[in-house]
Amino acid sequence: MTVEEMQDRLNKSPFNGFLGLKITAADPEKQEIAMTMDLRPEFERIPGSGQFHGGVISAVIDAVGQYVVMMMLGKPLSTINFRTDYLRPATNTKLHVVGRVWRIGRSICVTDVEVTDDGGKTIAIGRANYATPS
Repeated sequence: MTVEEMQDRLNKSPFNGFLGLKITAADPEKQEIAMTMDLRPEFERIPGSGQFHGGVISAVIDAVGQYVVMMMLGKPLSTINFRTDYLRPATNTKLHVVGRVWRIGRSICVTDVEVTDDGGKTIAIGRANYATPS
């Protein structure tokens, strides 16, 4: 899928459109995609804190993991499982997210996703498994 096709799909999805993810880079050769997301009051853990809620960060990890595989296969996938490890709070920053493919198998795809802040510090890391479309 092209960057334009993926961005259009992101924007048309009610949930992903609400997140406001923007694709900043996509490299099929490296099997890597990068996105950003702005902080909004709806995403704060505590109103006025400027700190992202962990559930939002997990949702972003799942979406970016899926889109990096979708870039390679051209089809949407279903999440089988994913995990998020939080390393530090994301406060008063954009989220910068990079997803990488580890493996595209016959039945399962595996991705790793790293979330950083504006200063390049790692906020969270995640690994996700998706069902390979038939």
